Amino acid sequence: MTGTVTLTIDGTNKSAKLPLIQGTIGPDVADIRKLYADLDLFTYDPGYGGTAACDSKITYIDGDQGVLLHRGYPIEQLATESTFLEVAYLLLNGELPTAAQNDEFHNGVMRHTMLHEQLRSFYSGFRRDAHPMAVMCGVVGALSAFYHDSLDINDPEHRRISAFRLIAKLPTIAAWAFKYSIGQPFVYPRNDLGYAENFLHMINAVPAETYHVSPVLAKAMDRILILHADHEQNASTSTVRLAGSTGANPFACIAAGIASLWGPAHGGANEAVLKMLGEIGHVKNIPAFIEKVKDKNSNVRLMGFGHRVYKNYDPRAKIMEQTCKEVLGELGIKDDPLLDLAMELERIALSDEYFISKKLYPNVDFYSGIILKAMGFPTSMFTVLFAVARTVGWISQWKEMIEDPSQRIGRPRQIYTGAGLRDYVPITARG
Repeated sequence: MTGTVTLTIDGTNKSAKLPLIQGTIGPDVADIRKLYADLDLFTYDPGYGGTAACDSKITYIDGDQGVLLHRGYPIEQLATESTFLEVAYLLLNGELPTAAQNDEFHNGVMRHTMLHEQLRSFYSGFRRDAHPMAVMCGVVGALSAFYHDSLDINDPEHRRISAFRLIAKLPTIAAWAFKYSIGQPFVYPRNDLGYAENFLHMINAVPAETYHVSPVLAKAMDRILILHADHEQNASTSTVRLAGSTGANPFACIAAGIASLWGPAHGGANEAVLKMLGEIGHVKNIPAFIEKVKDKNSNVRLMGFGHRVYKNYDPRAKIMEQTCKEVLGELGIKDDPLLDLAMELERIALSDEYFISKKLYPNVDFYSGIILKAMGFPTSMFTVLFAVARTVGWISQWKEMIEDPSQRIGRPRQIYTGAGLRDYVPITARG
């Protein structure tokens, strides 16, 4: 506690002192839990943009400064120096692993990459043209019917096994959703490969011939997974926490997170960037496009710029830009029209006073779509890859919430604006 803030209702003698809570870093937070009891008031905060629903030790974001920390470590250092499973261990356990802990965690995850064989037939219940995210929602939700031996959320060992299973099986589920959509046979996981390497193998390999995963592409995929691993209390993470607050099993909670992520305003943003670049078509068309963006009556938006939290350059975007160049170089794509278009659009936008004044800087989605397209992923798989990465953040946040004794079932309030009290009118008397 760092002090109090006093709230007084004008024209009355009613007032309340709200304790101020201070985090490790970041602004103080007014504790309003007793506001209704003291003043008969609720707060009104659509979208919860100014409300802290929990306290967390996992991720910190300073949107004004463009800072993203996982357990105190800058995302720039983790993305360039670490591996995805090392970051997963950090998010789950609070500290970077020792060499022995890292090996044990890696082996623990990779031993759970297989899916129950009956889940193969589960896929055949979907239409071939079903969106892979629809398949992901269904299959992840169904995991609780296949792995019900570890659903006691109050048992630490059950939570540990569920975390392993979710982190390990999501790449297999995602790869099989892709294979099913294109009519190719499922490729089983290989535990002798790294996490990202194994995922790319299941995506690209076919039984008819040997497939070798490029180390450069595997490293790029690993980095993409790190950059999307967790991002504080966003819509899908909040969904997982809200579902988890009811005592729902972790598989159901992650399925809820996947459903939330599916929304184009959340996980589908990189697909929207590609669509925008395709509509611009050529570098020479950028000035006209920029003018449309500035026109309030045009409904044209600059996708991949700006962020709900970041009011500065998204720290993940710079790493993604470098990764984009590495991937295109490995694939021998020297002149990519989309990349040229993206870089020129970025240059113009960052030098335009209109966008500078609105603090519209490139975000992580601006380059990720170009990378994934170059690696051969259809746009329908973009959000699926996001879900594979974010699962470790979701399960870390879920685990933290379950272990927090102060957490209760989520129950937001509302302002009621409907009809007042009125008597029932028989149907024969209604005009």
